[in-house]
Amino acid sequence: MDLRQLEHFVTVAEERHFTRASERLFISQSGLSASIRALEKELDAELFDRNTRRVELTDAGQALLEESRRTLASVVAARDAVAAVQGLRRGRLRVGTEQCLGAVDVPRELATFHSAHPGVELVVQQAGSARLVDEVHTGRLDIAFVAGSAGAPDDVRFERLESEPMTVVCRPEHGLTRAKRLGWKALGGETFVDFNTDWGSRQVADRAFAAAGVARRIASEVNDVHTLLDLVEHGLGIAVVPKHIAAKKAGKLIAVPLPADAPTWDVTIALPASATTAAGEIFLAPIRQRFHP
Repeated sequence: MDLRQLEHFVTVAEERHFTRASERLFISQSGLSASIRALEKELDAELFDRNTRRVELTDAGQALLEESRRTLASVVAARDAVAAVQGLRRGRLRVGTEQCLGAVDVPRELATFHSAHPGVELVVQQAGSARLVDEVHTGRLDIAFVAGSAGAPDDVRFERLESEPMTVVCRPEHGLTRAKRLGWKALGGETFVDFNTDWGSRQVADRAFAAAGVARRIASEVNDVHTLLDLVEHGLGIAVVPKHIAAKKAGKLIAVPLPADAPTWDVTIALPASATTAAGEIFLAPIRQRFHP
C-alpha cells in the first residue's frame, strides 16, 4: 500500500464516480481502476460496490476512508513542517473563496503571498460557501473565505473578518423603492432572482425569510453575481444581496434596506479545527492583522 493508492481511493470515495475522480487526479480512468484493484487485492477486501452510474463504499471501504484521510493529512503536515523549517521554499496552499465576497480581495492576497513565496504551489477553488466549508471539512482545502458559519461541521472553525447589511435591489421604477425600509410582508408577493442554494447570500436570505415566516417565489437561480444583477436590471425579479454587491449597479438599480432584524453578511475564514498549515498561517497573518490589529 502506498500513499498514491490512498489518494486515489479517497478521491473515488469523495466523487463516487471513477470518471470524475480520474479527471480530478489527472490520470487515465484505466490507471485509476488498476490502482484501486491493486489496493483491494492487497487488503483482500472490496472497497466499492460498482454499478454503471456511480460507486458506493462497502463497509470495508468506509472503515478505510477515515484512516486514509488521517494518513494523508499527516503526510501533508510532515511536509509542511519541513517547509516551515526551510523558510517556506516549497509546499502547497489550497484556498477557496466565494465570488465577490467583499471585505478581502482574495486574488490580491494570493498574488502577494505568491510573490513572497514563489515555490509554494497555489491551488484556488471558487464555489458557494456551503461547498467550500465541506471542502475544508474533507481536507481538500486548507482555507476558505466564506459567508457565515451556520450549520458547519464540528471539525471546521471560523474567524469572522467583517459584517455588512443585506439589502434588496430592484429597478428604479419598482414600487418598493418608495419605502425607506422594507417590511417582510411587503416582500412576500415579489418574484426573486437568487443564487444557487450553496451560495452564502442565498443561505442568509433563506434563513431570514424562514425566520420571518414569509414565503418567497424564486423564479431564477444563477451562479454568477453579474448575471443576477443583469436579470434584476431587466425586470425579471428583485434580489437580496450584500450591500457591496448592490453597489456594483449603483445608478441602474436601487438598494432598499431590509427590516431592522435582518441578518448581516458575515465574511469569515473557514479552517480545520485541528491545525492550519504553516503556509496557511503565513498567508493569513497580514489579513488577520488588518482586520484584528
